[in-house]
Amino acid sequence: MSAQERLTDALYGLGWGTVKKLPEPAAVRLGRTIADLAWKQRGKGVQRLESNYARVVPGASPERLAELSRAGMRSYLRYWMESFRLPAWSTERIKAGFDPKDLHYLTEGMAAGKGVILALPHLANWDLAGAWVTTRLGIPFTTVAERLKPETLYDRFVAYREGLGMEVLPHSGGSAFGTLARRLRDGGLVCLVADRDLSSSGVEVDFFGDTARMPAGPALLAQQTGALLLPVTLWYDDSPVMQGRVHPPIDVPESGTRAEKASSMTQALADAFATGIADHPEDWHMLQRLWQADLDASKDPLKDPSNPSKGTA
Repeated sequence: MSAQERLTDALYGLGWGTVKKLPEPAAVRLGRTIADLAWKQRGKGVQRLESNYARVVPGASPERLAELSRAGMRSYLRYWMESFRLPAWSTERIKAGFDPKDLHYLTEGMAAGKGVILALPHLANWDLAGAWVTTRLGIPFTTVAERLKPETLYDRFVAYREGLGMEVLPHSGGSAFGTLARRLRDGGLVCLVADRDLSSSGVEVDFFGDTARMPAGPALLAQQTGALLLPVTLWYDDSPVMQGRVHPPIDVPESGTRAEKASSMTQALADAFATGIADHPEDWHMLQRLWQADLDASKDPLKDPSNPSKGTA
């Protein structure tokens, strides 16, 4: 393990070990202070967040984008402060911490016994939503986690999410899809964060007027198992309670090839995600490149507008 990896692991360990012991008002203040410091430093993550917001809010002035990125960093740190503290929250605090609308799509889908797939973008706190499902509804579910480096950090995330009642599978390794399919055929619940393709083999979608890639997994699982595919969007308001909405199911098209059906369903997912993100852009925690044009630009520094050396000899 490199020195940087040891430092990263130690910082996350400090967060889970220390922040969860703070009184909630103190944790809120700490998160906001860290967010504002990070925003003022305007590192790569903040710049990328602003660049992504520029696509979500076309025509926004530099001042408006700066306001959004500051609010976005505060939302992002709220997610982390909540996540560090979730293992110490009481059952009643978790049950009271989330208020989803149109929950009947999920409960009716589970009652039908064919399995349900919840697909979410990186909005607000998906871990809190998951803990609410296992605690308030009493429904266990399976999810997939990106295999992080160092391995000890990945182990921390797995232990954290399993402690909240989730079954966690590694994204890499090739066996996750088969396990997810089995859970769905048994009438289970699968939850997937699905607005960013980690495989470089995702489906091209139109997203806020430009091409992005999103994972085909949710659509393929729904096709293969007959499970219900439900988009979910989340957001924060001024209260301690996170808000959310379960969107209507995305049906499998009656005609077309497997790939064509997956493409159509993934586009429908992207459209549902875009609705939630456009309504609450500051709660979309996308500090990475997402659109294909940005990913292509990263491979050629002369095409990357964020590169200060562009246009120089």
